[in-house]
Amino acid sequence: MAVCWRKCGTVRMIFLMLLIVGVCYGNQDNFDEELYIKPLSSGHVYTHFQFTTTWDIDIHDQSSFVHYNLFPKSLGQIINKYSVQELHLSLTQGYWRHDKWGYPILSAPPGAELYVWFQENTINIDESWKELVNALSGLFCASLNFIDEAITIIPQLTARPNGAASDKYSRNSAYLRYASLPREIVCTENLTPWKKLLPCDSKAGISTLFNAIQMYNTNFHSLAVHLRPVCKDPSCTSPALELSQSLSVVFDPPIREHGKQDWSLWKLFGRGVKGPCPVASSSNVYVDITDNTTSNPAQLSPEPHSVMTSSRGGDTRLYAVYDMKQWTGQKQLLIAMKWTGKHQYTDPQPPQIHVHRFVTGYGQDKGGITCLLYNHDPEKYQSVIYLDTVPWFIRLHFHTLKIESNNMILKPDWVKYIPGQDRSRAYMLEMVLTLPPSSTTSISIDFERAFLKWTEHPPDANIGFHISSAVVSTVLHHGINYTSPDQTSARLAQRLVQYCIMGLTILHLIKQVLGLHKG
Repeated sequence: MAVCWRKCGTVRMIFLMLLIVGVCYGNQDNFDEELYIKPLSSGHVYTHFQFTTTWDIDIHDQSSFVHYNLFPKSLGQIINKYSVQELHLSLTQGYWRHDKWGYPILSAPPGAELYVWFQENTINIDESWKELVNALSGLFCASLNFIDEAITIIPQLTARPNGAASDKYSRNSAYLRYASLPREIVCTENLTPWKKLLPCDSKAGISTLFNAIQMYNTNFHSLAVHLRPVCKDPSCTSPALELSQSLSVVFDPPIREHGKQDWSLWKLFGRGVKGPCPVASSSNVYVDITDNTTSNPAQLSPEPHSVMTSSRGGDTRLYAVYDMKQWTGQKQLLIAMKWTGKHQYTDPQPPQIHVHRFVTGYGQDKGGITCLLYNHDPEKYQSVIYLDTVPWFIRLHFHTLKIESNNMILKPDWVKYIPGQDRSRAYMLEMVLTLPPSSTTSISIDFERAFLKWTEHPPDANIGFHISSAVVSTVLHHGINYTSPDQTSARLAQRLVQYCIMGLTILHLIKQVLGLHKG
């Protein structure tokens, strides 16, 4: 018995030591959760969930990816195996109406978008890219395995690194791979594996609001995963790895509530928030009350814990802040906004830069693509980067490229054109343009449709083909129409990019739409 007791005591000591070691390794993680709510001038309500996990490791050190605490192991093993430096994935259903809603916090094109920066020590980037998209396809239950060399491009200026990187590395686009699947359908089978990457899943914290029935019956919803290396100090001597998971949903209360603009968490999601995620360092809900005018004020209940003022680019916003750390042990938080009188809708102010893209021509043989870029700034010129990716079966004629601004020929500052090859490479057009003040710039190019094999047609001919979104990247001069608090108070913003989206069918054009991206 004494021998058995000694052995049992030894086992207990070893087990206790393992627990202590696990706790020591686990202290390297930090998790923050946030919810941003903004009533839009069109009557819609924009909600944006942001979950940020910061892990104090060096992404280039493979030995760091051994012990996991808050950071999801399933994703960590993938980025370690395929030497990923940065990863940006979005799965979106619907179109962001920038002319009515302004700029989103994080925008994305319809369908799936993926671009990845690989580490400098990657031996074969093309092979790693091929294996990576298959691994991500299984992780997020998406059709990313359909990404191949025929739709993969390497932009020269677009999709620059968002995280900590040297100038030499950032300028070398050989480590970048970009692809999109505009036909990808997003549903609950993507939400389920996405939320399992969260430390609390959807069982505690702000993520308990996830109600698939409510969220997927909306005008717009977008899932996103952004991974990047960051610095813990200004000198960047202590690296860290940041995983940002975001979910954006746009509701239409007047449709749901028979014309009433009033909204609440219960009406939007069918539930409230009981408290924070236990492992979260911060858990806050922000409600934008900037447009709550005195002529027709809305009553916000319950009273917020504080009111925050945020200034960005000459634009000042007010936010009611609810600290979920102070809500522990109380009833559910059911934020509601109710107007005292009849709500009066106002015409939204158009953003400084927005885009419209459409197909021209008729018939089944030839046609054209036209993209209109609007610069509403009355005084300043605006430099933009335009990226257009067209599948190989839409054969572009580069000699027909025409750029006009206010009926005058506009010469691009820089152009890169890569012609496509049948069934092996897409067409890529990337340009740098300077848009004059108060101008409408037109980019047009003619194309010829290729003859397809019967096996290459999409399953439903009435839906037809979907062409990937064009991307317009820029740096705005001011913050009007820009969404989210500044980065000193929240982790809710990166940079601005716009998407121009259209669809092309065998018989006719079925969609002429626009989206916005800030990535």
